[in-house]
Amino acid sequence: QVRLVESGGGLVQTGGSLRLSCAASGRTFSTYNMAWFRQAPGKEREFVAAISWTGDNTVYADSVKGRFTISRDDAKSTVYLQMNTLKPEDTAVYYCASPWAHYAPHLTRDWPDLKKYDYWGQGTQVTVSS
Repeated sequence: QVRLVESGGGLVQTGGSLRLSCAASGRTFSTYNMAWFRQAPGKEREFVAAISWTGDNTVYADSVKGRFTISRDDAKSTVYLQMNTLKPEDTAVYYCASPWAHYAPHLTRDWPDLKKYDYWGQGTQVTVSS
C-alpha cells in the first residue's frame, strides 16, 4: 500500500524559511513523478511544485517561483520542498502527491492538475505570521 507522510510544517514569521519533507513507502519511489499542493482555509487545493522521476525537470506555480525549490532523494524515498522568503499568503496545509502510474503525468502541462494524482499524504500545516 502506497503511503505518503509529510513533515516539517510549523509557524514561521514573514521572510522566514521552512523545509517540508514527504516520505514515501509501499512501492519503488524512483520511477514516479512527485508534486506538492496546498490548501488554504476556504480555498481550493492548488498546485505548488512538481518534480520528474529523473529529478532533472521541475515545474512551479507562478506564486512560488524563485522562492520555493522542490527536490528528491531516491535513496531515502523522500521529496522535499524548501520554502524561502515566506509570506502570509503561503499559509496553508501542504500535501504531497503521487500518481498511480510510472512516469506519469507524462506531459509537463498536466503536472499542475490535481486530478492526475492518486495518492496523497495527510498534509502538514504551514502558518506564516505577519
